[in-house]
Amino acid sequence: MDLVSSVPRIPRAGETIFGHDFQTHAGGKGANQAVGVARLEYPVKMLGMVGRDAFGDQLRLQLKREGVDITEVSEVNAATGTATILVDDAGENSIVVSPGANLHLTPDVLRSRKEIFRHAGVVLAQLEIPLETVQCLAEMCSELNLPLILDPAPAQALPNGELRGVTWLTPNETEAQFYTNGASSEEGVMAMLLQLGAKGIILKRGALGAVLFGEDRSLHRIPAPKVQAVDTTAAGDAFNAAFAVGLMNGDTPVESARFATVAAALSVTRSGAQPSLATKREVLMALERSIDGHVQSAEKNL
Repeated sequence: MDLVSSVPRIPRAGETIFGHDFQTHAGGKGANQAVGVARLEYPVKMLGMVGRDAFGDQLRLQLKREGVDITEVSEVNAATGTATILVDDAGENSIVVSPGANLHLTPDVLRSRKEIFRHAGVVLAQLEIPLETVQCLAEMCSELNLPLILDPAPAQALPNGELRGVTWLTPNETEAQFYTNGASSEEGVMAMLLQLGAKGIILKRGALGAVLFGEDRSLHRIPAPKVQAVDTTAAGDAFNAAFAVGLMNGDTPVESARFATVAAALSVTRSGAQPSLATKREVLMALERSIDGHVQSAEKNL
């Protein structure tokens, strides 16, 4: 569950400031991606954990309302995961994640649900679950020849070569700097990210779009449409969801990335994580209306 405070600026260490507003939104990177896929009208099943508490009940209900298959979302005796989010007047954010029940999604749980992966077309994952579970997932996807798109966030130490089952690794610029020890050149960033084992890299650059480095080692720059940012929370999740849907619809990785940049751009024009995620109709209309690189807020134009 996202606990969101709107603030004039991100406070310094030890500083107390007044906020403008406080809201709660259904969130979690995995759930955001699942809802993003559902709003783009593609079938999606989520495997995850929530606590036996009010937040857990709300999150399960919200996922079901959005059309996500929640038969594999289990309840455990732990607090439901939360994210405390500060959003400043420029639309930038600062986030603290308390994983809670997410830490109960262990490799043993994954192995016990292996059968459901045999019916999947692509798997989306992130690092709000234990790293050992992600490594197990990568191995499982490799064994099943199943594409895996991994958002390496929140950023944390990853052993070189241990993510060989990852088809696409999709860090944003901050995460890429973390994983590459601040490499300055784009070529250096890509080279160091590839050492983690993924077959392809997508560097998400916010307002600057994305850089795609595929298995054929060709580099593609995908520009982002210009929008007025309100809240960047879940923009990366919107991108990953749309990229996966594009691939499942038979588009090339470059075409899928273009589709994803528009979905991500629309998401930053609205507040909240899941509330900001665009529908298929919104993304397609925005693509049609894109003139001179500008896409207007879907909320205002639809």
